[in-house]
Amino acid sequence: MNAWEVNFDGLVGLTHHYAGLSFGNEASTKHRFQVSNPQLAAKQGLLKMKALADAGFKQAVIPPQERPNVALLRQIGFSGTDEQVVEKAASQVPHLLSAASSASSMWVANAATVAPSADTLDGRVHLTVANLNNKFHRASEAPTTEALLRAIFRDEHHFSVHRALPQVAMFGDEGAANHNRFGGDYGQPGVQLFVYGRDEHGEQRPQRYPARQTLEASQAVARLNRVNPHQLIFAQQNPAVIDKGVFHNDVIAVSNRQVLFCHEQAFVDQSGLLAKLLARVPGFTPVVVPAARVSVEDAVATYLFNSQLLSKPDGSMMLVLPKESQQHEGVWRYLNEVLAQDNPINELKVFDLRESMANGGGPACLRLRVVLNERELAAVNPAVLMNDTLFNALNDWVDRHYRDRLTQADLADPQLLREGREALDRLTQILNLGSVYPFQR
Repeated sequence: MNAWEVNFDGLVGLTHHYAGLSFGNEASTKHRFQVSNPQLAAKQGLLKMKALADAGFKQAVIPPQERPNVALLRQIGFSGTDEQVVEKAASQVPHLLSAASSASSMWVANAATVAPSADTLDGRVHLTVANLNNKFHRASEAPTTEALLRAIFRDEHHFSVHRALPQVAMFGDEGAANHNRFGGDYGQPGVQLFVYGRDEHGEQRPQRYPARQTLEASQAVARLNRVNPHQLIFAQQNPAVIDKGVFHNDVIAVSNRQVLFCHEQAFVDQSGLLAKLLARVPGFTPVVVPAARVSVEDAVATYLFNSQLLSKPDGSMMLVLPKESQQHEGVWRYLNEVLAQDNPINELKVFDLRESMANGGGPACLRLRVVLNERELAAVNPAVLMNDTLFNALNDWVDRHYRDRLTQADLADPQLLREGREALDRLTQILNLGSVYPFQR
């Protein structure tokens, strides 16, 4: 049976703004308090989705979450009408209103970890929602993420959506941004590589920035997703690169089928990991970037590895990159050398995603990879699958509802809350999601 990797991209939310909320994410910190353009951000993401769909790749969309998160503000002590809650938070703790208004759910690589049916003991596709408990502005996403995934992957005969792990440091889980899958055809059993930043009982830890993903969380997700134990590898991210801004594995490595494209300093005991993959993945092809050619700092600045590695019908691969990688002379020169080397990568595709990039997320952050066979794809909510009709509908929706300028001070405007709810109510109709947002219940 045919199977494909379907990219479910996150749609940028209406409150996309630059607040520097993500300690350890260099781009997020660098662009703090700059003026954002939510409308442009959403359209840049939509253009990437449509271009890849037009090129023959399976593409779908995951909607944003409701923001400001009034329930979260109530949980920390604000009361009154919803508008009053927002106004009080704005006057007393504007940084917390900013966190409760974050559009970070657009980076759906952190939404969940996915196990294809070919890898699971019960033959279903499993999705475990990430708890994202390392950051306040993201830790509240899990309940709505679960509701959205259940509205998209409704058929329990084919799909099993698991709620997030306990909200404690031991089980810090950042989703698919720290997960890779290797193998041949997508529909055949593969090898799953879980990458963690810290082991609660281990000694190797970063000193400057937090290690967000734990070994304990990765092991728990593998159990929940019912991955065959013989198809699992766990590896630790190099703590030294975390301290240089590599907050997730997808900032230093990307994989697809038999190929691993990574920096030479990506992992603890990297030679040992590559040997394991060579022994277990037929045709394993590592493309390891030397530090002498691209430093970790340049990789972080350009998001060279926060790219999408996509298989074309002839077996070759396309590397989808942010414009920042093309604009860096040394990185772009090296990438063109990769094309001439003996590996499946033979095409570079560049997208302008500067609104997302300035907030700390590139092409790979914006998508959740879900391998689906024919029957499973047919069971997905069809309204979220990208095509001409959906692209036009979503662009029109963005034009109607999104602002083209937003600052942190604008979050205090109660009209922004009303605009967001009106927009999301309409979006649930476009995507046939039902009542998935708290304000709709």
